[in-house]
Amino acid sequence: MTTSTQAMTTSTPITGDLAAGGQVDASTVDGERADLLTTLAKQRHFLRFTSLGLTDEQAGQRTTVSELCLGGLIKHVTAMEQGWVNFILEGPSAMKDFAAMTEDDYAQRADQFRLMPGETLAAVLADYAEVAHRTDELVASLPSLNAEHPLPNAPWFQSGESWSARRVLLHIIAETAQHAGHADIIRESLDGAKSMG
Repeated sequence: MTTSTQAMTTSTPITGDLAAGGQVDASTVDGERADLLTTLAKQRHFLRFTSLGLTDEQAGQRTTVSELCLGGLIKHVTAMEQGWVNFILEGPSAMKDFAAMTEDDYAQRADQFRLMPGETLAAVLADYAEVAHRTDELVASLPSLNAEHPLPNAPWFQSGESWSARRVLLHIIAETAQHAGHADIIRESLDGAKSMG
């Protein structure tokens, strides 16, 4: 970590892999859907922004006592968003039964939070853009945000609870925002750069 503090302000032009991030133009929808897409796009931007100018080595570096690194966080948010969109389309069968998960399943889940050998930040960002585009197209085209499915079997869900597409999208926004905050701390610990302030 350097001793000088860098300003990585959000007014810095975003280019290349960080530009647009795969989002559908929110102006193609209105009302609640536009609000959801705009809010999700903003949180995705903050998450991607923390990787601006980093090498693959830096994106895989742990900078706190946590196991988290920037590349791994983006991978995790990508997988999380993709999993929940699959849930909107297919219901609980699209997600693992957490009671039946094996040690290999848990190991694969842990690898989701790491930039593994051979993985690049550019590829991780491209995957995120692809998932973001799919999500946004779904939000724009779903017949109703009220359609719901029962949640999969997991210790952190209340038994018998169902979520609507709307609730799932709010969950994706909340998770993305939470991990963007984690990423901001990791980036500041890495080289002093801040996305705000």
